[in-house]
Amino acid sequence: MIDDRIDEIGENHIGTSANTPLRADAFDISDEEKIAKIEESVKDILETLGMDLTDDSLYGTPRRVAKAYVNELFMGLNPKNKPKASTFDNNYNYGEMLVEKNIVVYSTCEHHLLPIVGRAHVAYISNGKVIGLSKMNRLVEYYAKRPQVQERLTMQVVQAMQEALGTDDVACVIDAKHLCVNSRGIKDIESSTVTAEFGGKFKEKETKREFLDYIKLGTSFD
Repeated sequence: MIDDRIDEIGENHIGTSANTPLRADAFDISDEEKIAKIEESVKDILETLGMDLTDDSLYGTPRRVAKAYVNELFMGLNPKNKPKASTFDNNYNYGEMLVEKNIVVYSTCEHHLLPIVGRAHVAYISNGKVIGLSKMNRLVEYYAKRPQVQERLTMQVVQAMQEALGTDDVACVIDAKHLCVNSRGIKDIESSTVTAEFGGKFKEKETKREFLDYIKLGTSFD
């Protein structure tokens, strides 16, 4: 019964929490210690699959995978890697929405550890503060670089922007392909998943419509 529930959640890509599920002791060991442990685990997986790790091409794979997991693909799990979301006074009194379109998203589905690849569109309306454009990209990257569910990623980006800017008027839409859908299971290579989170004024129909028009998604979320 438990196995059936696990399969149901994984195959339907259902998240169980709005927060990334992390244990309390997640950072009790160093990154280098994590790399060493993961290296041994990857080695065991490959050997179980029957791979010959004495081959020159495979010999360094466990170490490469471990370093990629800790330092790159899942670096967003570690709070020390969270970018500083520097804000500045809106001295030029810009009062319209600011939209950062087509932010590249590279993430990993937490159900099968396969890639999620797509684009994020983030917008906000200043409440006296503005944020550097590159910081918006870096916030998306930070939350994407962890085992993820797309709905959670969308919410986390909005919440981080709201906290940084001191306003609820933030929105995010993500359109992404999931390789756990495209390359296995149903093997639908054409489909993509669109998620959205609207805060503050972006919940209002007119503001939402304006944002969606900016990113060419029409009235999909009306």
